[in-house]
Amino acid sequence: MPAPKHRSGTLRKIFTRTPSGNTVLHYSKRKPNKAQCRLCGAELKGMPRVRAIVLKRIALTKKRPTRPFGGNLCSGCMRSVFIKKARSMTL
Repeated sequence: MPAPKHRSGTLRKIFTRTPSGNTVLHYSKRKPNKAQCRLCGAELKGMPRVRAIVLKRIALTKKRPTRPFGGNLCSGCMRSVFIKKARSMTL
């Protein structure tokens, strides 16, 4: 019987083989959902799918793309925002 803290469906069950040949059960937290575009809801490319505690330890350039609106908008929506801004500018 697992410990009471492991009886929830929120934890992933990982079967791990030990050096002695036994298979033991490890529990870990699940991955978060994929990052989404704020306008269209599409999956963002180049964004790691890790928990916040892990995200804190990785480099800033690996957290999100280094372009305008990187990590917030997909490339298609970013282009449309730039076109809208350029067309609305008055000369």
